Amino acid sequence: METYRIKTINRIAPEGLALFGPNFNVGPDEADPHGIVVRSSRVDTDDYPELLAVARAGAGVNNITVDKATAQGICVFNTPGANANAVAELLFTMLGIQMRHIHEGVELCKELAGLDDAAISAAVESRKAAFRGVELAGKTLGVIGAGKIGVMVANGGVQRQMNVVAFDPFPALENIHALSYDVKLARNLAAVIQLSDIITLHVPLNKKTQGLVNHEFMEKIKPGATLINFARGEIVEDGAVLKALDEGKLDGYITDFPNKKNLSHPKVLTSPHLGASTEESEENCACLAVSELKDYLEYGTISRSVNFPTVESIPSGSCHARLIMINRDIPGMIGFATNIIGANDINIASYINESNGLIGYNIIDVESPVPQEVIATIEAHPDVIRTRIIACHN
Repeated sequence: METYRIKTINRIAPEGLALFGPNFNVGPDEADPHGIVVRSSRVDTDDYPELLAVARAGAGVNNITVDKATAQGICVFNTPGANANAVAELLFTMLGIQMRHIHEGVELCKELAGLDDAAISAAVESRKAAFRGVELAGKTLGVIGAGKIGVMVANGGVQRQMNVVAFDPFPALENIHALSYDVKLARNLAAVIQLSDIITLHVPLNKKTQGLVNHEFMEKIKPGATLINFARGEIVEDGAVLKALDEGKLDGYITDFPNKKNLSHPKVLTSPHLGASTEESEENCACLAVSELKDYLEYGTISRSVNFPTVESIPSGSCHARLIMINRDIPGMIGFATNIIGANDINIASYINESNGLIGYNIIDVESPVPQEVIATIEAHPDVIRTRIIACHN
């Protein structure tokens, strides 16, 4: 049985790492890994010549060179939903703090330490009016992005008796089915911006969403609205948000991404990137990331990849070896592979091909060994990116 080298970057929950098993060498010092498990540190796939896959213990993959990985035939996984509850809980905690001015009230109480009870009571009664807040019930919550986290936040708003409107340009059917019936789906982004007292962002960071919240976005918001960003810092242009806060157009900004600009503004409430920082979330993310990576290395199967199609298959009893062919998604590749294999008197037990429009991924179970010259012939095709042979152990 082949032994795989796994490099861990950042702290990965031990409950997840324990799932790897005996045929994996796992640790932060693996210099030439077949697989990487990472949280938030940057991973440049150019640095690892033997790398087959990267598993991100979290949802966002902007810290991984995904385009390079795709060109190199390296599968990139993430763990959508594994930290959803942690993010949603923190979001509503921070929203409650902002809307009720809890942080300011706590600071007042700290100032009163050392006074006698009569003085404390007098100070509290005379100054508490400054911290009068508003309730969430009855407010309109606009959720931009209906992924796992967005759905949980939207449903949490319903549970708090809020009017919830959500928008996602490319919604996944399973996520839409998980939405409460009381959540209204908007037809466009502008409708959410204009209707909402509170706007919360739950979109991935990519070329289309970078700087999504800009001056044009701010022009459309409902006066006095509150903006929440627990997605990625780069989705928001700080200059546009701070200008809206200064002009009174925006009442408050809550973010999990502090920086030099937003930390000094009195209407900005920041947390130090704590969205997924719970014991439960870190364990869930680690377990899911390890499971994805382990299945890929041992069987070539794919689930929750951001750059490869989903392909799940169990080797048949007659499988001697599993040939993986990763290619650019062009016509004729299935015929090419089967012709080469058949011409060398190798019987195909099963053939599965899936595509995501960019990458074609083929799992070819064969009933006899595949000679190296056959692999070389397949790899010589200009549109084949990578091949692998995985021994079947039946």
